[in-house]
Amino acid sequence: MSALTRITAPDGVAPAAQYSHVVLGTGRFVAVSGQIALDEDGKVVGEGDPAAQARQVFENLRRCLAAAGAGFDDVIKLTYFVTDTAHLPAIREARAAHIPDDRLPASSAVQVAALVRPEFLLEVEAFAVIGA
Repeated sequence: MSALTRITAPDGVAPAAQYSHVVLGTGRFVAVSGQIALDEDGKVVGEGDPAAQARQVFENLRRCLAAAGAGFDDVIKLTYFVTDTAHLPAIREARAAHIPDDRLPASSAVQVAALVRPEFLLEVEAFAVIGA
């Protein structure tokens, strides 16, 4: 694991509420493509249910990170793409099952008109840094 530093309130910037403004570390960079709510058989999980979709997305992220030798402790940035910002609490709940409040990564949330298929409500991508 790399040594990561999280800065929630840089000088002159309002403190972050649900994320870190800055995360820095040294090591190998891992990029995980945006994950959607598909199970291992390619079937949609939780159609119409943002909480179920968020849980599946974070499970997919966990598996992708593990394939690279990483875990959620190594994540420095999450980007959320949502069809409705009302889905953000469900995403935060799913994230909380994997990432404690004192290890929150930098984050961005973007509301989009649509994702790759209409049954998907959210997509999450991750960036991580792992030891060299």
